Amino acid sequence: MKLAKDYLAEANEIVTRLPTEEAIKIHGKSDALFIDVRDSAAIAKTGTIKGAVRIPRGFIEFAADDSSPYHNPVMKKDAEIYLVCGAGGQAALAGRTLKEMGFKSVVNVGGFPDWKSAGGPSED
Repeated sequence: MKLAKDYLAEANEIVTRLPTEEAIKIHGKSDALFIDVRDSAAIAKTGTIKGAVRIPRGFIEFAADDSSPYHNPVMKKDAEIYLVCGAGGQAALAGRTLKEMGFKSVVNVGGFPDWKSAGGPSED
């Protein structure tokens, strides 16, 4: 039987974790797609990365699947995707899912509180 920590450990093996400071340097590049996988209530409380696409963790498979009626056209298999959440766990799990779906470049940038405290560009 698997536990949550097992799923998280597996995701962390598959999805690279980028230090916040490095992610901030990448932010704003035209080919960098930042996605916040938290739910809308969490984002409403804290804000998010400036320009981040908001796709909740529970919806990522539908948004990423180009055969789904809920496909988000920014979700391209060759996009450079940078995921953020509250602390890094949801981003890791979402990243694993995206890699399993054939996305090539998926990175976990950790939690939004770290981003904000490091001075990364943010918005409400």
